[in-house]
Amino acid sequence: MSGDTLVTLAWCWRIERVDGVTIGLTAHDRDLVVAGLTYRAAPGMMPSAIVRDDTAGAPALEVGGALSHRAVAERDLLAGRYDGARISVFAWDWSADVATPVAGGRIGSVATARGGFTAELLGVEVALDRAVVETTSPGCRATLGDARCRVPMAGRRRLVRVSAQDGNRLTLAGGGVGCAGGRLRWIGGANGGLAERIVAGDATGVVLARVPAFGGTGALVEVGEGCDGTLATCRDRFGNVANFRGEPHLPGIDLLTRYPGA
Repeated sequence: MSGDTLVTLAWCWRIERVDGVTIGLTAHDRDLVVAGLTYRAAPGMMPSAIVRDDTAGAPALEVGGALSHRAVAERDLLAGRYDGARISVFAWDWSADVATPVAGGRIGSVATARGGFTAELLGVEVALDRAVVETTSPGCRATLGDARCRVPMAGRRRLVRVSAQDGNRLTLAGGGVGCAGGRLRWIGGANGGLAERIVAGDATGVVLARVPAFGGTGALVEVGEGCDGTLATCRDRFGNVANFRGEPHLPGIDLLTRYPGA
């Protein structure tokens, strides 16, 4: 390459978070607009921060960069806003308006250190690790209200405010009876847009699977009922045995260890 040749390629990252927010980042020294999305110049997002691997068992790639308020904020990473986000990496020729796809996938583990971050991207080969068919189980494998369960969720979700918080326990108006196994979605406050699984509920509130990233007292949340996946609950509480996705009467592996007279 001659000394007067100008390189017109810039690395770009398109990040689509599960909460619907789409962010564009580029290693270029100025913002770029590609297909209607503005890709913000992100300090530290350089080609050397991408590591490719051609082995089937390794992540598709790894992206790293500096944390900044304009690009990727540390509080958003730690809050889980980027967990499971879909990301596309491409090289953009800004002199010819041509994009060359490089790689893509979903964000797996995220780590922060020394003012920077690294994000593991899980490529399409991860789908090969999934089971081709479902395994049998005594409990229901559907999720309450999904296409297989078919229980209508109208009236089973409600908006309430968090009146108090103690770690992962939230005190809610109306309590949280019947919400174990359900989901809580933050509508407002610093946790807005995040969702968490409910592991227990009683007359005063709910217990979340993990402590919220930020304080939630006074915030508006959407609380949905849950199901423990048992046949009895499906029959007695929801009247939905016809759509039960489990095999409660199928003998288990312990049948092989039985002997006459046991």
